[in-house]
Amino acid sequence: MLKGLGQLGDMAKMMKAAKEMQERMVALQEELGRIVVIGEAGAGLVKARVTAKGDLTGLEIDPTILVASEKEVVEDLIVAAVKEAQAKAIARQAEEQRKLMTELGLPTDMPIPG
Repeated sequence: MLKGLGQLGDMAKMMKAAKEMQERMVALQEELGRIVVIGEAGAGLVKARVTAKGDLTGLEIDPTILVASEKEVVEDLIVAAVKEAQAKAIARQAEEQRKLMTELGLPTDMPIPG
């Protein structure tokens, strides 16, 4: 379509590629909101569910620790489970971004805005 226009044709290709990348990034952000990772503490007595975007969506506490443990122990387990889930979310987000960059033919260590 833009054959023979030299640099204008290259610019059109670059704009198309940039638009595709932007669309793919929006889709990735939506997907990260649907991916859920789980962090655990106390051998699974406390579980935290977090989206790959880092949003805490749920907390599961085995009722036996509420009776047998001190308040501070339960609080520490909750914090530990949430931190583990958040770390898994960050790792999953990075993994998904690396996949996208590979699919787009870009360096996987290139920083992505957003």
